Amino acid sequence: SQLPDPAIEDQGKEYIRPILNKYAAVCVRCPDYGTRTNTVVLVDSQGQVTFTERNMIDADVNQWKTSTYEFKLHS
Repeated sequence: SQLPDPAIEDQGKEYIRPILNKYAAVCVRCPDYGTRTNTVVLVDSQGQVTFTERNMIDADVNQWKTSTYEFKLHS
């Protein structure tokens, strides 16, 4: 949500714009660089929290481990 940054874009104009678009994606996939963890935190109106995280295993885009934790916030 913080990219693209106008201050950064002005430094490289047309050179930097394709790079920003590539790395500002929700899921980045480039040679030797990319998204390896996704996290979602849900909180309902009663304070019930669901925390789910997906992690890439051994840098293999076809192997992921998903963990989910649920708990209630104390008031």
